[in-house]
Formats: sequence, C-alpha cells, structure tokens
Amino acid sequence: MSNSARWAAVAAVTVLATTIAGCSGKTGSDPKGGSPKSGAPGSSASAPSGPVPVGPGPQSAYTVQKQPDPGTCHVRYTADKQPLLDPKCTPGATNPKVTPQTLKTTICQSGYTKGIRPPVSITNREKATNAKSYGYTGPMHDAEYDHLISLQLGGDPNDPRNLWVEPPSPGHKPGAGPNNPKDGVENKLKTAICSGKTDLVKAQQAITHDWTTALSSLGLKE
Repeated sequence: MSNSARWAAVAAVTVLATTIAGCSGKTGSDPKGGSPKSGAPGSSASAPSGPVPVGPGPQSAYTVQKQPDPGTCHVRYTADKQPLLDPKCTPGATNPKVTPQTLKTTICQSGYTKGIRPPVSITNREKATNAKSYGYTGPMHDAEYDHLISLQLGGDPNDPRNLWVEPPSPGHKPGAGPNNPKDGVENKLKTAICSGKTDLVKAQQAITHDWTTALSSLGLKE
C-alpha cells in the first residue's frame, strides 16, 4: 500500500471513531440523563413543573430541619393579595406512605394525620428560622407554619421543602392568630380524593401550583 493510501485509511478510521463517540455521548445532560440546567432567559423559575418531590415520610422521632438561608425566599401574592410560597424554597414534598393504593389506611382513615404530625417543640424552632428565610417580620402568632401539601393531602410531615411561614390573608385582624382560607381548600380536596372525585397526585400538584385555583383547576366546586 502506498503512503498516500495508508494515510487516507487512517483518516477514515479517525472520522468514523469521532462520529461514533459523538452519537453515544450525553453532552449537556446531567448524570441521570435529564435536561441540562440553564439560567437562560425564558426559563421559568417561579412556575413548578414535573413531579412533586418525595419526602422521607413520618418519623418515630422528628428532628429540627435546616431551613433556607435568611432572605433567600420571597412571598408572592395573587391579584387579590393571597400569599403564595416561593417555589424555589418550598416546592412541596409528599409522604411516601400515602399513595392511591393506601388511601383507606392513611389520609382517608380518621386520626391518621394526628399520629404523624411533628411536635411543636420541633416546628416552633423551624418556624422561627423559616421566618428569617422568608423575611417575615410580623407577629409570629399571626403567621401559620404551613404544610404546602397538607398532611391530609399526603404531604410530608417535616420535610423543609413542604413547610413555610405563611403570612396572614387579607382581612386578618392583628393579634387574632392565623386566618388561612387555604385550610378550607385542603378540606374540600381531601373529601374529593376520598370520595373518588379527584386523583391524589393531581390534587397534590394543584395545591403546590396555586392553592387559590386548585379546586377550579380540578373541576371541583369552590
């Protein structure tokens, strides 16, 4: 074989190897094969997407959980001034023990949530720190340390992704304690889940997106 023919063969093999490597690689994706993370304009940091995170579930003994750094979380408000969480800090987290298959023995069974609720000796300490995370400076008595996905909807009891200091809603009387119309929405969603009128996962996703539209988005009566 002449030198020119030999070099041509080497070049062809090199091109073929490069092409195969380029096709099999996962440039720009994360180790799990997901989409690359990007801070490019147009990406939505405020709208939750994808499945809700799964928390560790009920614990026999709860411990105080680390909260986001002070001032890193920001309350959003609806047009009628109802407070909404910061999805970067509080995306929600579900209780792995609550699934569509276990409804009758978990959230649809009377007394279930009472048995998994963390004690105030834990949550009061978390609440004080989370207030700093959200920059809440009002009376602590008037703010609720709220489970984004409530325990009765299969929310994780003490995952910091599922708890936040929720400021009072409009019409609140200072010193009167929390006034949280979100509670009424959660009650209706639980009833709908346990009666088979709506799906557990869809209800959880709706409440994490915007509790004020959760019922209407699922076709349920306000």
